[in-house]
Amino acid sequence: MKKLFAGLVVAALGSAAFAADTYQLDATHTYPSFEVSHFGYSITRGRFDKTSGSIKLDLAAKSGSLDAVIDTTSLTTGYDKRDAHLKSPDFFNVEKFPTATIKADKFVFQGDKLVAAEGNLTMLGVTKPVKLNVENFKCAMHPMMKKDVCGAEVSTQIKRSDFGMMTFLPAIGDDIKISVQVEAVKS
Repeated sequence: MKKLFAGLVVAALGSAAFAADTYQLDATHTYPSFEVSHFGYSITRGRFDKTSGSIKLDLAAKSGSLDAVIDTTSLTTGYDKRDAHLKSPDFFNVEKFPTATIKADKFVFQGDKLVAAEGNLTMLGVTKPVKLNVENFKCAMHPMMKKDVCGAEVSTQIKRSDFGMMTFLPAIGDDIKISVQVEAVKS
């Protein structure tokens, strides 16, 4: 009886320890981008070219976590002078805050599809809750890499003033739409 009990405990611990798979964000296919109103005339768009991090995903338990770091120094809008201003203390202050982080520990599923993640965004030294909406979630064997890959389109909306980014409000919009195409490769 002791051996049976010990075997069940080992099996339970073993399955719990290995239930979640870890995926590393693919930096060549993961680009956070943003949109902001420019004096109400147009929408200015930009992106961050360097993102790293990992996702832990347990599809059977419908749970997971995300830990991502966005290199704010990699910001680009396609216009160098604007990029320099956005990197200045007026906006992202990249010299003092070279990264922004997203940590989510609550994944929301509808059936087998991941539809949202809830956690915190830290930017400019301020941490605020954020809900990430997930669309087109897919996990499968990558046809070229021959590794398991998960991908999705992720979006959220924040107020930049919540993070202390006040320059040119309200002429430059407060509401920021954030979109991320993401792919992550199983470790």
